Amino acid sequence: MDTLDQLRAFVATAKTGSFTAAADQLGVSNRLTSKYVAELEHRLGVRLLQRTTRKVGLTPAGEDLLARAPFLLDELDDLLGDISEGSRGFTGVIRVSAPVTFGEIYVGRMLARFAARNPGLTIDIRLSDGFVDLAGDGIDLAFRIGRSDMLSLKARKLGEIRSIAVASPDYLAEHGAPADPSDLARHDCILDTNRRTPRRWTFYRQGEEIGAEVKGRFQV
Repeated sequence: MDTLDQLRAFVATAKTGSFTAAADQLGVSNRLTSKYVAELEHRLGVRLLQRTTRKVGLTPAGEDLLARAPFLLDELDDLLGDISEGSRGFTGVIRVSAPVTFGEIYVGRMLARFAARNPGLTIDIRLSDGFVDLAGDGIDLAFRIGRSDMLSLKARKLGEIRSIAVASPDYLAEHGAPADPSDLARHDCILDTNRRTPRRWTFYRQGEEIGAEVKGRFQV
């Protein structure tokens, strides 16, 4: 007899206090439920249930088994479910949010490969550089550049994106080239409003972080 069926029959009977109620819960006959429990007792060599005309009670051995069996059954069900789902692939709709340029360059091709392995999955990609309410918009997965202030989100670092400071030759000819990050305070900079602090740029010199306050009339 299948040990899993025996354990499920025992747990259902112990929790409901009745073979009949346990059979209804398991979707099998009363006789089969009783047989499963008897087979388990025979297998273990101990009596697990005290049977009376009114109800079913637990022996000390039954109490010990009931304390551990439900957890083991739940763990096994989760394991088998994960394996089964992994073999079939994911199904349903997944909504993914990403910044526009990053999404076009990286996310689209990545999701195409993921979709090929999961033919039952529909992918809804939302590309936007603006603030997105992940919960309100039903977003399942979001790619973000920078750190998130939302502690409720589970985040994983995928890599690094670095920026470099550039200027047109005409601008440098008219205003001169800055020699140090602090010199930028005297220049007309273009501010990236997607950044957490658009008016503060961060540079690194031999691993040391250097902050530079900037200003500018153009915001992008």
